[in-house]
Amino acid sequence: MAGQAPNMLAPPTDDELLHAQADLWRHSLYFVTSMAFQCAVKLGIPTAIHRAGGTASLPDLVAALALPPAKLPFLRRLMRLLVHSGVFAAADDTTGSAGTYRLTPLSWLLVEGEGAAPVVDGHPCQVPVVLAGTSRHFVEAAMGLAEWFRKDVPAAAPPSPFEEVHGAVLFDESMASLHPEVDTVFNQALAAYDHSGFATVLRECSEVFQGVRSLTDCRGGDGAAAKAIVESFPHIKCTVLDFPRVIGNKRGDGVVNYVAGDMFRAIPPAQAVMLKLVLHHWTDEDCVKILAQCKKAIPARKDGGKVIIIDIVIGAPSGPLLEAQLLMDVGMMVATKGRQRDENDWRDIFKKAGFNDYKIVKKLGARAVFEVYP
Repeated sequence: MAGQAPNMLAPPTDDELLHAQADLWRHSLYFVTSMAFQCAVKLGIPTAIHRAGGTASLPDLVAALALPPAKLPFLRRLMRLLVHSGVFAAADDTTGSAGTYRLTPLSWLLVEGEGAAPVVDGHPCQVPVVLAGTSRHFVEAAMGLAEWFRKDVPAAAPPSPFEEVHGAVLFDESMASLHPEVDTVFNQALAAYDHSGFATVLRECSEVFQGVRSLTDCRGGDGAAAKAIVESFPHIKCTVLDFPRVIGNKRGDGVVNYVAGDMFRAIPPAQAVMLKLVLHHWTDEDCVKILAQCKKAIPARKDGGKVIIIDIVIGAPSGPLLEAQLLMDVGMMVATKGRQRDENDWRDIFKKAGFNDYKIVKKLGARAVFEVYP
């Protein structure tokens, strides 16, 4: 009789389990970091440090933010966590416990300027993104994930957890009707997210726009991106396509033309069509439909026809950038029917939409700039 196979399931060591316990605390309490982050934004700490000349002590912050002096020890604890997580940097030691702080690149994005002007050129203030991502409505939707997974829904694209919990579709008229204030918060976040870093795209990927005579910006919103393109490349005639509720009463101003319509039905003809941070909101099937309309709107490749796509491409080396891409993917699963995609996913939908080739022009942070050719 053959002997029994050895048990390959060896338990972890005591040291591994003790470290695992710390990891358990960390994962269970990650939301505390998010809420501390939200707290700093709502209090206006990044702006207060900026107005103080770039560094601020705890007493400086307590005074600038008009906080009760008795809260200073608690503020020290909050700031210590946020220094550790990279939101701020300690100006006087490495731990953030001594009490003088400066901005990091992350907190620079959270400085609120006068009016709508960005403090960092080309990178609008990202406070609306933080407030939307840490809002009660988003958190409640994420808390419903387990129940959402258990629910047997035969549809290929089931309602998102957000829709299940709140009874409305994010960025849709149903949301505006049901929760107008929340709808405003999320649309402000969408605008801030969409506009962030586009000036860098124009500088770093200028070859994408050189030689383009006309361009349609699908879901171009307020036309900020189209105007930036024309400012950098005055020879390009730009058209913004968006839903009628977004276009509203906007009319062509001699720089940008506005068209109220539906990219699923028709796209104004142009040499190039741009989809900037659009397709991650949609299922693969919907992306194929949108791209098929893009293909109809552009000429052949030999005549300069192409689709310009700016979106996340999952696949950064292991570390914070990859974690951000994966978090954004699950975030899209929570809030929409869309997803973030790796390069193979992108290749598949390009092929299904009838395109013959593509190239990644450049990767910029978590995002990439594609050219897709008919």
